[in-house]
Amino acid sequence: MSDTANPVAEAIEEEALRRKKARGVQPILGLVPFVMAYKGMLAVAFVMLVVATAATLAFPIAGRRLMDGIASEQIQFINEYFLMLILVAAVLGVSSAARFYFVSWIGERVVADLRSAVYDHVTRLSPAFFETMRTGEVLSRLTADTTLIKTVVGSSASIALRNLFLFIGSATMMTYTSPGLSGLVLLAIPVIMLPLIVFGRWVRRLSRLSQDRIADTSAFGGETLNAMQTVQAFNHEEIDRRSFATTVEGSFEAARSRISARSVLTALVMFLGFSSVFGVLWVGAQSVIAGTMTGGELLQFTLYALFAAASVGALSEVWGDVQMAAGATERLIELLHVEPQIQAPANPVALPEPSKGTLRFEDVRFSYPTRPDVSALDGLNLSVNPGETVAIVGPSGAGKSTLFQLLLRFFDPQSGRILLDGVALPEGDPGEVRRRFALVPQETVVFGMSARENIRYGRPEASDDEVRAAAKAARIDEFLSDLPQGYDTVFGERGVTLSGGQRQRIAIARAILRNAPVLLLDEATSALDAESEKFVQQALEGLMAGRTTIVIAHRLATVRKADRIIVMDQGQIVAEGTHDALVAEGGLYARLASLQFSADALAMATEEQAPPAFAAND
Repeated sequence: MSDTANPVAEAIEEEALRRKKARGVQPILGLVPFVMAYKGMLAVAFVMLVVATAATLAFPIAGRRLMDGIASEQIQFINEYFLMLILVAAVLGVSSAARFYFVSWIGERVVADLRSAVYDHVTRLSPAFFETMRTGEVLSRLTADTTLIKTVVGSSASIALRNLFLFIGSATMMTYTSPGLSGLVLLAIPVIMLPLIVFGRWVRRLSRLSQDRIADTSAFGGETLNAMQTVQAFNHEEIDRRSFATTVEGSFEAARSRISARSVLTALVMFLGFSSVFGVLWVGAQSVIAGTMTGGELLQFTLYALFAAASVGALSEVWGDVQMAAGATERLIELLHVEPQIQAPANPVALPEPSKGTLRFEDVRFSYPTRPDVSALDGLNLSVNPGETVAIVGPSGAGKSTLFQLLLRFFDPQSGRILLDGVALPEGDPGEVRRRFALVPQETVVFGMSARENIRYGRPEASDDEVRAAAKAARIDEFLSDLPQGYDTVFGERGVTLSGGQRQRIAIARAILRNAPVLLLDEATSALDAESEKFVQQALEGLMAGRTTIVIAHRLATVRKADRIIVMDQGQIVAEGTHDALVAEGGLYARLASLQFSADALAMATEEQAPPAFAAND
């Protein structure tokens, strides 16, 4: 492999080759709808395939005529057939190039359509799907599995058909040219193929073992290199060096065994193949000497025999690709068959316009799919009035974040109802429901796109002026303007080049731009310094005015400014009221406050420098 090869492409290709093969090829039929979408291109590719095969089969006939012409010294005859060979070569070249183009185009197009279809479908699935399916597995199917399919549709299928046609044509012409020699070839095939099958399985098994050892080496090296500070902090370098050396030696031994087996297989293939050819040629030579066959006929037969043998060998190699692609197709079609748990009803109820932002939970009970025996919410009843700010507090695992999950309809409760402006969430269109909410999570997501597009994520149709206004309100405009490309500066993956406070202000700008009637804030200022928090709090106060707001509160300043405080524990509401009333009442809230606020912080209330109040987002 060249030094300039793309390491990402290499990794995808290597993972693709490690994929488990399907027992049959029936899953390949799942690709038929994608391929048949391009019938015209498919028809042209098939015609070019047939023309290329016919041109290939014409060479031995021309070779026979040339050989016989040379023997009879017919100069004009020889000249005509040399010109015929050149013409056949031109037809073969053009048809092969056209076949390659059209088949490769179909392969790339089908894979692109398949990737888009799978991604489009996966983005419609609810978070419940990702509780049991790892995101990495989905991405692997979109990359490694589609790579295998592209290999088959855009290359292997064409090679298989070409060699199948070539084998049938060559076998037919062999029989027509010399039935006797054809019988000898048929007898030789089992003698050649049986050892090759046995040794081929041995080589494949050792190749898989070698790939596994290489993967072990990469995994160990990647794990330790990504944690080098920990390795060095615990003086573990020497132990890890020895472990890595042992892993490398295991990889070398597996590779050595594979190379040995491949060497034996190569020697066996060459010996049996050439011996069989020489044996058939010896019998053919005897026929030429005896006058029962011309030299041209022997050449023609030999060429057809070589074509047939090469076709069988190519088909055996392609079969392995087809099996792996069948397994890949099965995994991708499996994703396409997953039904979203959250779907829009056939006739969704229209939400009132304009939205008031009224929320109501009625005896809601909910357990996450992966923890059906644990109640995240247990008979919860809660009403939030239009324009009201409600702070949700409680220990980790109390069910605070679950409220947001259900409001955004990432999940549906097992019993009870959640209503938005008087409409039960399952009765409305999920997209319309989510348009009524603006979310600022504590774990802010920044995408690997420009600053402008990251903010515009809140409202894709927003103008540049609206984006800048939102950034100013979130106190992030000055920072973004000072970047090398300003608002067009592209952030690194997951926003790793930004501080926690900068990422959080990006999220706040998104929510401001969203301009939704209901705000869901997971303590939107928890990662800000005191000065930035003061400015952003002012921006949020302006944004919250006249809007329904639910805040998962971790800081006292937020708690004190809320119209109402809801205290949750084990999926239930255990208390509600104002800060002073709940402290005076005692109980869970008073205990949390006494544990996590200093006396000064309690006295200062909304003053800056208040430390974290409650457990982080559960």
